[in-house]
Amino acid sequence: MLRERALGESLWEAVLSAELRELPAELAKVDAILEDERFLAPFRTRLTATIGRPTIPIESYLRLMYLKHRYAIGYETLCREVADSFAWRRFCRIAFGARVPDATTLMKLTKRLGPELLDELNGELLRLAVERKLLRSRRLRVDTTVVESDTRYPTDSGLCAHAVSRLTRLGKRIQAAGLAPRTSLRDRRRSVGKRVRQISTVLNRGGRTRTTIDRLTGEIAGRARRTLAEAQTLARNARRTLRRPDIAGAKLVAQLERELTAAEQVLAQTEQRLRGERSIPDRRVSLVDPDARPIRRGSPRKPTEFGYKACVADTAEGFVIVEVVERGNPADDSLLEGAYGGRKSRFGTEIRVSAPYRRRREGEGGLS
Repeated sequence: MLRERALGESLWEAVLSAELRELPAELAKVDAILEDERFLAPFRTRLTATIGRPTIPIESYLRLMYLKHRYAIGYETLCREVADSFAWRRFCRIAFGARVPDATTLMKLTKRLGPELLDELNGELLRLAVERKLLRSRRLRVDTTVVESDTRYPTDSGLCAHAVSRLTRLGKRIQAAGLAPRTSLRDRRRSVGKRVRQISTVLNRGGRTRTTIDRLTGEIAGRARRTLAEAQTLARNARRTLRRPDIAGAKLVAQLERELTAAEQVLAQTEQRLRGERSIPDRRVSLVDPDARPIRRGSPRKPTEFGYKACVADTAEGFVIVEVVERGNPADDSLLEGAYGGRKSRFGTEIRVSAPYRRRREGEGGLS
């Protein structure tokens, strides 16, 4: 159940002097901005339950999240610092003597609200800046960058070994839950890990390594293929024996089916590489992050990065107003239209467009 406002200050705060009750200049300005009712509207559309335990005050949650992102601290550190600071307590509307929300409470609420909430709040903030004439520039500066994903450097042997490990662990969890207990699923993690270490030894020694690495990679892929077949049988049998009230078991089976799809894609591209195909389009580089792709940037320090390509548009005042994230490595000019359209659709203001770009958009020479 949604709770928007905090209960107010305690008796201890009411008897404090005016100097102690004043907020620092920066926090006072942010507090005045967050008082606007428009920042509560996205929460009202998401938290619609009328019964149940109430949430923490949303005005406190907003201010806690501001402090977290402003000072780049974790949830546990945030709660500890707010509990120790009188100024931060007053800013977050947490009464002196009241308990600061637990870190797990903030994490669960953030996950429940989803990343789309942050986009809506940023949009409301930028619209407020336009209304107060803080954002007046009609010029837009656009640049592209790579948003790296949290993945290790991908190799065919490493991805196959990772697939064997994930399928085996998840299959054992499903069988421990009582689903398909008689289905055979052999644990090949030890033999696969042994061959991964052999590849590292061959690379360190140098010499004629390509043939040996391909042979070891093929052995790992063969074991991964057999593990994949056994896990597919396990998923079918577990789905067949699944009872309707078993929600936890259904989630495990659905997760295994997603892991099977990822493992099939990894094995397919490994077989392509072993056949001599060095250029594989739409190559998967992570079992956990399905949309991350290799992006060739040409930097001497790191020529290839793994993740997404982002187009960031900001104004002359320094406001980042549009961020377009695309999978793979599209051309920079293809992302420019998304940044321009996002700016215009959000605020309805015109942007000064350079002559070459205007001709390209109108189809007068160059790319249409």
